[in-house]
Amino acid sequence: MKKINYKKIIFYNILIFIFSSQLFSQNKLTIDDIFGAPKFKMKSLSAPNWMNDGERYTFMEFNAETKSSDLFLYNVKSKKKELFLTSKDLIDPITKSPLSFMSFQYTPDETQMLLTSSPPDKQYLSRLTPSGNFYLYNLKSKNITQLTNATEPQYNQKFSPNGKYFGYVRENNIFVFDINSAKENQITNDGNFNIINGRFDWVYEEEFGISDGWKWSPNNDKIAFWRLDQTNVKEFVFTEWDSTYLNLVKMKYPKAGEENSLVKIGVYDLNSKKTKWIDIGNETDIYIPRIYWTKIPNILAILRLNREQNNLEILFSNVETGITEVVMNESAKNWLDIHDHFYFLENGNFIFSSERDNYLHFYLYDYKTKTAKQITKGNWEVESLYGVDEEKEILYFSSSEISALERQIYSIKFSGKNKKQLTTESGTHSAKFSPNHKYFLNYYSNSYLPNQVYLKQNDGKRLEVLVDNSMEIFKGYNLSKTEFLKFQTSDSVELNASIMKPVDFDPNKKYPVLVSTYGGPGSQVVRNAWGGNRNQLWNTLLTEKGYIIFMVDNRGTGARGRDFRQITYKNLGEWEIKDQIEGAKYLSNLNFVDANRIGIWGWSYGGYMASLAITKGADYFKTAIAVAPVTHWKLYDNIYTERFMSTPQKNPDGYEKSSPITYVKNFKGKFLLIHGASDDNVHFQNSAQLATALQKNAMQFETMFYPNKNHGIYGGKTSLHLYNLMTEFILKNL
Repeated sequence: MKKINYKKIIFYNILIFIFSSQLFSQNKLTIDDIFGAPKFKMKSLSAPNWMNDGERYTFMEFNAETKSSDLFLYNVKSKKKELFLTSKDLIDPITKSPLSFMSFQYTPDETQMLLTSSPPDKQYLSRLTPSGNFYLYNLKSKNITQLTNATEPQYNQKFSPNGKYFGYVRENNIFVFDINSAKENQITNDGNFNIINGRFDWVYEEEFGISDGWKWSPNNDKIAFWRLDQTNVKEFVFTEWDSTYLNLVKMKYPKAGEENSLVKIGVYDLNSKKTKWIDIGNETDIYIPRIYWTKIPNILAILRLNREQNNLEILFSNVETGITEVVMNESAKNWLDIHDHFYFLENGNFIFSSERDNYLHFYLYDYKTKTAKQITKGNWEVESLYGVDEEKEILYFSSSEISALERQIYSIKFSGKNKKQLTTESGTHSAKFSPNHKYFLNYYSNSYLPNQVYLKQNDGKRLEVLVDNSMEIFKGYNLSKTEFLKFQTSDSVELNASIMKPVDFDPNKKYPVLVSTYGGPGSQVVRNAWGGNRNQLWNTLLTEKGYIIFMVDNRGTGARGRDFRQITYKNLGEWEIKDQIEGAKYLSNLNFVDANRIGIWGWSYGGYMASLAITKGADYFKTAIAVAPVTHWKLYDNIYTERFMSTPQKNPDGYEKSSPITYVKNFKGKFLLIHGASDDNVHFQNSAQLATALQKNAMQFETMFYPNKNHGIYGGKTSLHLYNLMTEFILKNL
């Protein structure tokens, strides 16, 4: 018989006791910690702006004494930080009180600043933040002059390249202010509710990610602009509930298969004071998602996209002669996405991105030979174009080359040679390069480290840590770590997934699982990046209450090539819910998962997925929470929906098969349906129609609506209420 070492047993028992005491003495997260008091507020680099010389940048810091922000100037070489502008310098010339401004920009010569006040307190159905009045501040004399005195919001303000003028949009018309004469000139006159000049209708802003609808020419004498006529676009009406007789809000919202705004491109000549309309073809049922002034004098580049969104033409228009030519055509079997990857060179050539080899990569187009040469290559995708050093022929960009879960920053020559990885820390990086491309601000995080900001050289060498959000902010808390994994579906497709377990995880126990999903085209939830309060911290809170959090990027999501993403074409929801079910099956085979207690939740497209899971996939999910879900694609906007589904007229079966309403007879389990009653994006009618279908079939479920709240459902204590509601529902039903 082996002799028992009682001293060793006592020693290990003491260690276990100490470890257990430390573990259970840790603070526990609360909903109020996360969504109430700003207990875990992160530091940031506010409003960084590189100066023209590329050696200095300004940024803002909050001054607790004055309760306003001061502007600082930082010199990269000397490492000196100096006060550049304080709120005490800014006195309103009329009221003689401190001027409160929401944004600023420098004149091109950096001698003056355009300050913008907050807009009037009105309802805005726009992704674009409106502006108030404009003030010009002279950095040398410290004089401040009010330039406009409008009662309506103003948009898209910017200086001409020579700094003699600045323009802006008000009441859907474009204005130009002559700084020397202090005179405002109106260059369009037909703007109204239906006619929009210099900005966009709701659907262009939302789905093409564009808000600024006008551009100065490089030589200062012309303005190119969009004109949208939304007369034939149908109105959607929703109700604000804060008045005795209610307030009906009308918005133009083209749903799938319905008419769009008619688009025109105009060029206004400041010398002749006349507008010339550009030839963009005879077909009117098109989109113009981007325009660019090229570096060839008087040549405007126009992107023309067909209604099906599978054919993109790049037009070069001579705004003097009126001659327009198609210089490049890009087509696809299913659809084309619009990216901000265009850069026009002095010789007429341009950089663009394409998926023509199945992965999104950069190409160099030769204007003379009408041919394109591939710059980046591989079974990975580029994401952002951060800078182009035309003299040295170098691109700076981010990509998923290391992993679909990460984004690293690289440089590469136009020739495709000499590719260099400029960031090495595992996780997610983005950048803001200096104008001379010598330095960049490197924004970085990973799944366990909140947002950091580094100053780096263009070779990747780190010069300084500018923002350090260390884990000290969570001292006393034991946060669950994210583990990344892969699993194969029953049809042998490998999917990326992640899992968060309780910190006191016991592999011999059975745990309930909450699947967190989004799943929409090109999206990703499985990322090595900090998830913020609504994801990282709330997920941790749920693990503290004994739940496992699981995520999977289904087919249709991003960073894995065109074919992986576009398998969902004309059939949204089919492959996505199949793969979420595959995730549930994978979980059920894990020894530590209670297969009878798998739930799912999501917001927007994720809410759509959760609605499908509790109907079409109800055999695999016990519980679901759907926040602001699309429940039938005929109810959503046409640019987004038709890109992936074509029109309801051409694809009626696809629309019906993709709707969770179609599968309500399969419904079982516990379901919580949540929506903002003033959601201008995914209209409340989506949840109302799903609720109606469930009620017709005598299906019991819970619901919560938020009056006067939009798609984000926030403001005041709304987030606190929402996440308390969802947490309690999960604790009770999963």
